Amino acid sequence: MAIEFSKYHGLGNDFILIDNRSSSTPLITPEAAVKLCDRHFGIGANGVIFALPGDNGADYTMRIFNSDGSEPEMCGNGIRCLGAFLAELEGLSRTKDHYRIHTLAGVMTPQLMDDGQVKVDMGLPRLLAEEIPTTLTPADSKVINQPLEVAGKTWDVTCVSMGNPHCITFVEDVAAIQLETIGPKFENDPVFPQRINTEFIEVVNRNYLKMRVWERGAGITLACGTGACASLVAGVLNDLCDRIATIELPGGLLEIEWSEIDQRIYMTGPAERVFTGKF
Repeated sequence: MAIEFSKYHGLGNDFILIDNRSSSTPLITPEAAVKLCDRHFGIGANGVIFALPGDNGADYTMRIFNSDGSEPEMCGNGIRCLGAFLAELEGLSRTKDHYRIHTLAGVMTPQLMDDGQVKVDMGLPRLLAEEIPTTLTPADSKVINQPLEVAGKTWDVTCVSMGNPHCITFVEDVAAIQLETIGPKFENDPVFPQRINTEFIEVVNRNYLKMRVWERGAGITLACGTGACASLVAGVLNDLCDRIATIELPGGLLEIEWSEIDQRIYMTGPAERVFTGKF
């Protein structure tokens, strides 16, 4: 059976999107997703995203298989791409500019802006060690500026969950980090029982941060939306940045806000279709 797909990217974080609205079960297996994500023998992507029927009052459901076949709770750049993909699928029948999307991290709401950007209500950050999860501190305490020894060096880390786990450390020069070497060691450190996404952040000023990321299950990527959200939260918790800031990733810029009014995180950035096809 031929399956149609659209290839999208959000700041270079790229995905294969599949219209799965006719079934609550993904049309392909994680093993098939690994093959499709291969950049030499497949389509090439950081993950495969499925647009499934809604659940518990949501308009749609999102599931995603990473390029290694694992399934994350959510993906920030991915949900922006999914919002744009759903608007494409609905076409002229579309009656609203936003969608409530059920994910394994809760309900997210991407909104299509007039300038082509997508703004997403990412929900509330989770800060307790048991919510990350991590054993770095007691289960009912926050993990803020805690020492963690990785690869023979002590790093001061802050942990935040955006429905998926993040470990953030602030450095003087983010370009100097040997990401391909240190990233896997953070990801698989035993203090993170479900593995971890790792962000290295350089503070340019209180409204501008530079970020590089090692994503759990995908490795080095050009952008990570949930990671950018978690990094802003970590910056605020360490009094290194304001509640609204631009995050510079290798693939481009994201605008992140941690609202003082409702304490929710809002992420705004692009989602662009690259091409469509069948496999």
